[in-house]
Amino acid sequence: MSINVSHITKTYGSQKALDDVSFSIKSGEIVGFLGPNGAGKSTMMRILTTYLNADHGEALINGHDVFTQSREVQAAIGYLPESNPLYPDMYVKEYLTFSASVYKIADPIARIKLVIEETGLESHQNKKIAQLSKGYKQRVGLANALLHQPKVLILDEPTTGLDPNQLVEIRSLIRKVAKNTTILLSTHIMQEVEAMCDRVIIINKGKIVADDYLRNLKSDEIQLIEVEFDYKVEPELLQRIPMVREVVDLHNFKYQLKFETKVDQRAGVFDFAHDNQLKILSLNKRNKNLEAMFQELTGN
Repeated sequence: MSINVSHITKTYGSQKALDDVSFSIKSGEIVGFLGPNGAGKSTMMRILTTYLNADHGEALINGHDVFTQSREVQAAIGYLPESNPLYPDMYVKEYLTFSASVYKIADPIARIKLVIEETGLESHQNKKIAQLSKGYKQRVGLANALLHQPKVLILDEPTTGLDPNQLVEIRSLIRKVAKNTTILLSTHIMQEVEAMCDRVIIINKGKIVADDYLRNLKSDEIQLIEVEFDYKVEPELLQRIPMVREVVDLHNFKYQLKFETKVDQRAGVFDFAHDNQLKILSLNKRNKNLEAMFQELTGN
């Protein structure tokens, strides 16, 4: 296993940030690490990157203990924190040369040239970091994280604050580097998880509430139908629709109906409305996506 976390607990005062957390990640996987604010994501990442000690438990990166073998762990990981600390007065290539000297890279010139090419920084390598856009600063942070050829890459909110074009660029870049690296990715953007990750771990209030492959979490047997009427309808009436499992009032005369079947239930909803003299203004079907799963598991 590239990452192996066993019974990790971390407490701040009376608050348990992590409560007996365990998971493992195989080599070559791209895993999305999700949770609402304050769920414990950043605490877990700081522990894995040796910035923070746990109160109890064990964590291994490529077989190295994060608490007793911090140097070996730091050599094995690349880390892009949410804040992405850079030296704005340095030039891009100068900054990477400085980092290469810290890592004691054997052939720094060749390695810097390669990561600049991999991250698309060729035309910006002689610019000051302060002059770069947010997207290109993220590229510099990623280039720095990749410089020493880590086996594990830990990315904390790598796409925060990026515009749609920058999102596509960074997503493509992460997919590219994932060919040779295990990636643990924390983000609030569900579309990014669905576009990049093989597997999802969801944490809520310090506990793991889901850990599965994305294809299993996005079950096509969970069907959500959104229906809009021309006036308010009591949810109790809609509960009488055949096979409906749950009714949620979305307000403004809109309701979400949950079914556990692959068979399209829109015809049944239409027939029920007709029989009960209800006028439908809109009727839309969608399978349960990751965002709906996240909201259900985290109670938000």
